[in-house]
Order: sequence, then structure tokens, then C-alpha cells
Amino acid sequence: AYERTCRYFARKTNSVVVSVGYRLAPEYPYPTQFEDCLTATVHFMRTAQDYGVDPSRIIVCGDSSGGTLTAAVAQALVTRRDLPKLRAQILIYPYLQCVDFNLPSYQQNEGVPILLKERTLVLGLKYLNKDLSAVEAIVNGSHIPEDLQLKYQKWVSPDYIPHEFKTRGYKPSTTQPVFSKEVYTLVKPMFDTVFSPMLAEDSVIARLPETFILTCEFDVLRDDGLLYKKRLEDHGIKVTWCHLQEGFHGTV
Repeated sequence: AYERTCRYFARKTNSVVVSVGYRLAPEYPYPTQFEDCLTATVHFMRTAQDYGVDPSRIIVCGDSSGGTLTAAVAQALVTRRDLPKLRAQILIYPYLQCVDFNLPSYQQNEGVPILLKERTLVLGLKYLNKDLSAVEAIVNGSHIPEDLQLKYQKWVSPDYIPHEFKTRGYKPSTTQPVFSKEVYTLVKPMFDTVFSPMLAEDSVIARLPETFILTCEFDVLRDDGLLYKKRLEDHGIKVTWCHLQEGFHGTV
């Protein structure tokens, strides 16, 4: 599916493109996918000159769940002193957080193909090999204990979404979710920063490379991109943002 896209990138940017054939779930459970991507990236960074590549000009890139993996790899590399620093990261409509599935973009685009709101949650739970019965409780926000809710609120909140993205079919939540310890215990891996890179500490975010983020208007994940853009910019990271007004998930 990505052969032509990778060839296009290579041709148009005059770059060497390495596409990581990471192993897939459910045969290879989470976080095998992240570990494969990190291993491949580290190996390439160490051997870049063998491919005629300047080690100071390496960019990581991914779309959708590949955007999640890209963000997680970039975060994992910030503490590595044995490797060159990444030149940049490219996040194309990435999935970045499991805290709030009622952000404006989730409400507005819950029935927009190909990534329906419920499908997003089902795919996430399948990826973690968890029981799908938790979907409704997660939508309602019952999966987060109060202390974590308070912690994550400063990063994941509709308050940080610009007003122009709230004009189309968005209703702010007025009720407080009822916490379920059982659901939290089941989905706890969702709060791992490999699964939800948005939840990384400020000390990690502040050291990330220059970033390109692409968001699409008709995409449940639009606001993940907008919130990550804000976090990066709040820490002085240069962000180039491209928003496709007519775009939808999978548009690339």
C-alpha cells in the first residue's frame, strides 16, 4: 500500500527513504511494532553514511498509527547520547492520546469513513489484545482515575482547540464521568507514552526535533494533531502545520 508513496517521497525530495516493515498485531503483540521501528531507526542512524546519508539530516515520518509510532520513536531518542539528533519528525494525522474521545473532532466526525469513532477504539483495544466490552466505558471517560484526569487536563482538553474548529456540531460535556477501577485496570497500557505519545512529560516534549503535522478537517484524529502542535509550540519547538480543509483520514 505504501510503495508508491515512498517512491514519491524519494523522488520529489531527492532523499533516501527507508520503509520499516514492522511486525503486525495480533500475531506480534504490542509493543513489538514500536520496538521494531526503534530498532530499525537506531540501526539506520548508526549506518547512515553507508547509504550516502548525512546522519544530521534524518527525518522520521508516519501516518495514522504510523504517526503514533513516529512520535514515540522521536520521544525515545531524545535521551540517546550515542546517536545523532533527529533533524525532524513528520506526523500525518497521528493518533496521540486515549484520554478524551469526545473532543470536538471525535464528535463532529464520529460517522465519517474510514476511521469511525467506534472503530478507533476497537482497533486500539485489539492492538492491546483487550476485551472490546470496554468501548462504551472508555467513550464515557470512565477509564481514567481522578488524579490522572487532573494531570492530563493540562495537555488534553477542548479548551485548547481553537474556536473555529468547534463551530460544527460540538457539544461540551456537562457531566463528570463515573470512574471504573475495573476498566482502568483493563486498559492501563493505553496510558503508556508508546501508545499515547501526547502523555509524555514536559521534559521529553521540550527536547523533540522540529515537527511537521498534517491534520484533516473530517477526521476524528484532527484534534490530537492540534493539541500536540500546541504542546510542542508551548515548549519552543518549531512546528509546520498543514490543515486540509476538505481532507479525511487516509487522504494521503
